Amino acid sequence: MAFLSLLRRIERCVLVCLFLLMVALFFGSVITREIGGTFASRFAWIEEAVRLLNLFLVFLALGLALERGKHVGITNLRDTLPAPLRRAVLGLIDLAGLAMSLYLAWLSVELVQFVLKSGQRSPTLSIPMGVIYVAPVIGFVLLGLRYGLSLFGLIDRFAKTEDAT
Repeated sequence: MAFLSLLRRIERCVLVCLFLLMVALFFGSVITREIGGTFASRFAWIEEAVRLLNLFLVFLALGLALERGKHVGITNLRDTLPAPLRRAVLGLIDLAGLAMSLYLAWLSVELVQFVLKSGQRSPTLSIPMGVIYVAPVIGFVLLGLRYGLSLFGLIDRFAKTEDAT
């Protein structure tokens, strides 16, 4: 699937860029605190920015982590089930995961709208707080997409492979 391959590349690129930006900002913050003196107080926004970037990093990685089998799961029972029953159980897990992901995405959209209407802004960055709550929306949509693809057999998230593509 060309779309899924492109999505994976975009997700990985965004995640790596977010992580590198976090490292660079935090490194810069440490340096300014060590050698900056009172000048360092001008960079108080860096810690808030790193926290927000970390939030986006976690939520944007949900779909990739699920697809690669990196989410916590109890596999002892699943692996011992006969093949037909295992397929049914895995399908049920994917269906429940899809429903829950879409429900959480919907709740997140409601939360974004509510917070945007409140007019709240972040303390040091002064960005609308509703923007911050977009991270769960995107993350749960990407998670739901992976559950849906697994449910319809377009990806096999239960396969025991070390494929990094």
